[in-house]
Amino acid sequence: MKPEHEIEGTLTSSHWGTYRVCTKDGSVVALKGFERDEDPSPIGQGIVDVLDGPTRIKAPMVRRGWLENGPGHAKGERGADDFIEVSWPRAIKLVVEELNRVRSRYGNQAIYGGSYGWSSAGRFHHAQSQLKRFLNSIGGYTYSLNTYSYAAAEVTLPHVLGDFYSMVNGATSWEVIKEHTDLFVAFGGAPTKNGQVTNGGVGRHVQKRGMLEATANGTKVVNVSPLRSDVLEEMNADWLAIYPGSDVALLLGIAYTLQEEGLADTEFLSTYTVGYEKFLEYLVGKVDGIKKDSAWAEVKTGLSAACIRDLARDMARQRTMISVSWSLTRQDNGEQPYWAAIAVASMLGQLGLPGGGIGFGYSAMNAIGANYQGIPGAALPQGNNPVQSFIPVARITDLLMNPGEKFEYNGRTGTYPEIKLIYWAGGNPFHHHQDLVRMREAWQKPDTVIVHEWCWNAQAKHADIVLPAATFLERNDIASSSRDPFLIYMQKAAEPAGQSLSDYEIFSKLAEELGAREDFTEGRDEEQWLNVIYNETREKAGANGIELPDFEAFKKKGWFENAMPQEPQVLLKAFRDDPKANALRTPSGKIEIFSETVASFGYEECPGYPFWNDPKEWLGQANPEYPMHLISNQPRTKLHSQLDHGSHSRNSKINGREPIVIHPIDAKIRNINDGTLVRIFNGRGACLCSAVVSDEVRQGVLQLSTGAWFDPPEAGNSDVSCRHGNPNVLTRDEGTSRLSQGPSAMTCMVDIEVYCGEVPPMKAHTPPVIRRET
Repeated sequence: MKPEHEIEGTLTSSHWGTYRVCTKDGSVVALKGFERDEDPSPIGQGIVDVLDGPTRIKAPMVRRGWLENGPGHAKGERGADDFIEVSWPRAIKLVVEELNRVRSRYGNQAIYGGSYGWSSAGRFHHAQSQLKRFLNSIGGYTYSLNTYSYAAAEVTLPHVLGDFYSMVNGATSWEVIKEHTDLFVAFGGAPTKNGQVTNGGVGRHVQKRGMLEATANGTKVVNVSPLRSDVLEEMNADWLAIYPGSDVALLLGIAYTLQEEGLADTEFLSTYTVGYEKFLEYLVGKVDGIKKDSAWAEVKTGLSAACIRDLARDMARQRTMISVSWSLTRQDNGEQPYWAAIAVASMLGQLGLPGGGIGFGYSAMNAIGANYQGIPGAALPQGNNPVQSFIPVARITDLLMNPGEKFEYNGRTGTYPEIKLIYWAGGNPFHHHQDLVRMREAWQKPDTVIVHEWCWNAQAKHADIVLPAATFLERNDIASSSRDPFLIYMQKAAEPAGQSLSDYEIFSKLAEELGAREDFTEGRDEEQWLNVIYNETREKAGANGIELPDFEAFKKKGWFENAMPQEPQVLLKAFRDDPKANALRTPSGKIEIFSETVASFGYEECPGYPFWNDPKEWLGQANPEYPMHLISNQPRTKLHSQLDHGSHSRNSKINGREPIVIHPIDAKIRNINDGTLVRIFNGRGACLCSAVVSDEVRQGVLQLSTGAWFDPPEAGNSDVSCRHGNPNVLTRDEGTSRLSQGPSAMTCMVDIEVYCGEVPPMKAHTPPVIRRET
């Protein structure tokens, strides 16, 4: 680390790290890793060449058809139309008039407030909070519940363990794993590329070090994944190349072996759990006549029965940590892998012991398993939403397509309202949603789509009114996360490009015209809000024994690190030590291997205990039309789709397109070589990619990371749905089950072929045609 006096540049923070910002003549020329970060992410550098580049939105824009014809069904023009540059007063007037029209004619439930919160690590300029606060100040909006990352777990774990977030944040520390874990079984792997990120900001990346130190100290790793690359090569993991989507079958096969061979910890089960007997009846075949033994699991998983039995025995005779990745929840029946893993961990009887038990999402974010004490921070209050209508987050296309239709969710029945106006600030649904061809069709139905955005991604191109937003480098803010020991002052490093304004400035102008300025701003500007947020954070920190400097001293230094030592965490230790005094927040106070609550919902696919359903699409069932399973995992060179147009992401592409990894045997059958332009397709859509031939994937599996900006072709080209390589033109838009209705993108069968047609030009990073209003 460099001495502090040698460091130049202001500080900024992002979800992928903290950086020193180097400027020249008022322009950002480089981002350098924070001196306290031992393993900074290269993602940040990707913003430098695009901050003021051709994709930047520098003035308010209105889609030509909407401006000429007014609000209404877009009839396919959203995403294909030209844009007209207008003045800020004109843009504000148009937005205000449309909000008033929709509210007065249809009510606030006709407004969908869409935001996904990842656009800034700052606590004040947090787009999701800004949008929700604004919409609440004018009467509310239809909202969403849960996240695309792990919706199935968010709903399931409260029924089984009493809570989700405390189980994630309370993960057993890597230091404990290093000292006590003999066997680390990673279902879904533990890819360090995902560990570059933590929501709210990262001051120091430690995930890679934690993993390598554990294996260097003797922890053996088993990678249960169709991708060898889901675990660092240096960890020398045993690779069990399982069929995608069959983890529950493997876990049931392990559970059967533990029970059959007398390896289950009956004392732990009787003391700390309820419902094991009910689960056991299903496991041994009393419910359906099918024993879930290793021979049964062999057929479902593609792993040998002997391998399954050996793994079960290894797990029982050693201190074992079961790790389940967040990706396991994003598949058909995505509630079941976590539930089954909890059942197996309970049978092993090691929950609450150092180095044993279960962990939810090691390496999904930098913070999971990191041994430090975060700083309890304040944030911009969002206010109260009087509108009751909601959707499970991944049901947005159903919402737009099927107004008035009922849906089931976690024991509740809801009704989709009719949405007339979408207001989106932060996030890109044309990245994170599934079946984008269907979604694009649904996106035409509302009368108006309003977006705050800084670059011409697919979300901006599919809007009617685009308001240019400042980036995190163009405003002051405070980054903090309860999962990170650093508090960062994000000092403005450059002036906003063109006419860009911060989300707060935009909403303040709108609130003024709508008579809600006082409710929205409380009479404060940016600096005053930062002062309030910091001082509330300082007060909270003080109550936890953390002494923060005053605001001016904090700003001058630029960062604060909570150096308070923390006892290494062991998940569920307090519960194990005294299950009565530290009862879980389940109805029984114990681990609910069988949940009476879930059973009472009457969902056939979720009977209340870990349960196997054959996925709707998978390698375990012959599919001659679409024989390959597509894994659409998180990208290495960007966060979601952010900075896809930046240099770091572009450098990872092949001939400008996303790389897709194919096994050598599958490639040879199809005459595919490294760099071949290929078409991946199924009944939902098709995209073009560049092939990478590698045995890092299981035979029969393709791996295509998410994040490529959606690039639909012009009308008339029907053999390609995305010219750039966005896998979500292929993925299923169906809920995991009625329990959580989470996304099921990982359940996806496709085929792949050499593309022999005329190669279409890519326009993912090309702005639309823009004209000035006359």
